[in-house]
Amino acid sequence: MKRTKIAGIGHYVPEKCVTNQDLTQYMDTSDEWIQERTGIKERRYAENHKETTSTLGTRAAEIAIENAGIDKNEIDFIIFATLSADYFFPGCGVLLQRELGITKTEIGALDIRNQCSGFIYGLSVADQFIRSGMYKNILLVGAEMHSMGLDFSTEGRGVTVIFGDGAGAVVLQPTEEEGKGVLTTHLHSDGTNAEELAMINPGSHGGYHGNKEKYGFEDDGHPGGIFVTQKMVDDNLLAPNMNGQLVFKKAVQKFPEVIHEALNVTGLKTDDIDLLIPHQANLRISAFVQKSLGLKDHQVFNNIHKYGNTTAASIPIAMSEALQEGRIKENDLLCLAAFGSGFTWGSALIRM
Repeated sequence: MKRTKIAGIGHYVPEKCVTNQDLTQYMDTSDEWIQERTGIKERRYAENHKETTSTLGTRAAEIAIENAGIDKNEIDFIIFATLSADYFFPGCGVLLQRELGITKTEIGALDIRNQCSGFIYGLSVADQFIRSGMYKNILLVGAEMHSMGLDFSTEGRGVTVIFGDGAGAVVLQPTEEEGKGVLTTHLHSDGTNAEELAMINPGSHGGYHGNKEKYGFEDDGHPGGIFVTQKMVDDNLLAPNMNGQLVFKKAVQKFPEVIHEALNVTGLKTDDIDLLIPHQANLRISAFVQKSLGLKDHQVFNNIHKYGNTTAASIPIAMSEALQEGRIKENDLLCLAAFGSGFTWGSALIRM
């Protein structure tokens, strides 16, 4: 039976390192305040006018393709996960294709908008394509350029101090090796509290999902909201919104649930996990999940202290670093899990 293996992994982060101390120039915060709440010490910011989400993804993809030992023209499908696309439309998938110089093959490009769980959603989609025999070399990329959309004021610090820029990529191929590859993936969502972790404006809602005043629209007969209005600018309505307490509460509940779901389906136990790579949302969340599952320190990989939350990029970046550090070895059982905006969450078990 065909399964999906990871043939190559790569990641790229911008050179510019922004420490917690650097952020004190723009907002009322401190290194102690940030580390206590998030575990983050620094993050990377892309260079304005020279780097974009798609170019970050391209750098990571080039490394993954090289590590897979294939030519870039052998890629037969692209999946790109991000919340910070270069454009409102088109998506980053086709821009990545162009950057890689593989447009002549006219392969398909799919964009995933599942934010923090985007990479796992993309992995699940790719797994189905490969198991069916439809594609043989799928390039899955998670990339983010948060720094261009953050509120660098004291009012926005609760969100801004968390996020960073970066990209990770994997090349996925079929394998018939017994017991190897993606063993199972599990995807879930609950849109009840969608606006509690969201970037509301600009958008086409026109204030529909609740209070018009809250979303920056007046009842003037104009239905649209895709374009920026003066009211959005004046009322500071163009920044991400996050109810941190609610997100934390939901995350520490859903992370263990979806991991246990994957283990139960495969007949495995937490002791069988060689390495858990959670989405790097908050070190406190990861610590809570580790304790809940009874995992030892060597069974969990975290790098949020270096890069902050890179959303769809966080898991592939962490996978790439863990591999470089020798934390992932042949036959290891790798568990991936994520929770984020939507709310959406998911898990995957992979035998390396």
